[in-house]
Amino acid sequence: MTVHFIGAGPGAADLLTLRAVRLVGESQVCLYAGTYIGDEVLAHCPDGAQLVDTQHLDLDAITEHCVRAHEAGHDVARLCSGDPSIYSAVAEQTRRLDRAGVPWDVTPGVPAYAAAAALIGRELTVPEVAQSVVLTRARRDSTQMPDTETLAHFASSRATLVLHLAIRHTRELMATLVDDYGAGCPVVVVANAEQPDQLVLRGTVADVADQVEAAGLRQAAVILVGWALAARDSDDFVESHLYGTRITRGARNPQRS
Repeated sequence: MTVHFIGAGPGAADLLTLRAVRLVGESQVCLYAGTYIGDEVLAHCPDGAQLVDTQHLDLDAITEHCVRAHEAGHDVARLCSGDPSIYSAVAEQTRRLDRAGVPWDVTPGVPAYAAAAALIGRELTVPEVAQSVVLTRARRDSTQMPDTETLAHFASSRATLVLHLAIRHTRELMATLVDDYGAGCPVVVVANAEQPDQLVLRGTVADVADQVEAAGLRQAAVILVGWALAARDSDDFVESHLYGTRITRGARNPQRS
């Protein structure tokens, strides 16, 4: 049988992919982190499925549940918040499953930063403002960051930043960013995106930490930083060449040689 690592999206039950819903509905065992995944998502599980909240389990204990299910002939839905490609510990878990001889696969999901951008109606890449998005996290309270991946290093690019696992260090992080982005650079914090208690804070590098502390945010939040968040009026940015008039006409009426 198979362990399915499934992106459960930002929290809304209807933001799972069709494949994800099918696999969850076919799996007799479901492992999920109760901190991030609620009852609406778990409602996709079949009746009688074994539900295991992993928020207080270490990787060895999680792997043990998967191995036992495999030995019993059961498929496992291993739900990951957002998308499994970032900060999901899939690498560590699949290494253990390989050693145990348990097959696995991965189904993508809606990442938290995409849900946050959708909620505020912003594109994170805007022509001649920001054409790159850096996904990173805080260094404290977790494994060390590589020396080449300091926040100061990324800040020098002035790309749109997406900070995961960082909400408890917002003030410290903004202090690192202010020289490159400026005190007035827009910042948006989205907590519990697409869930009933979702919260959106809009501020700047200078004042967003005050809002985060006043709201008492401690987890399940993503921080977006960058001038692309302010680009709305036509004077703020140029038009994309991809959809420019000459290019689209050329595509519709190609010249014959």
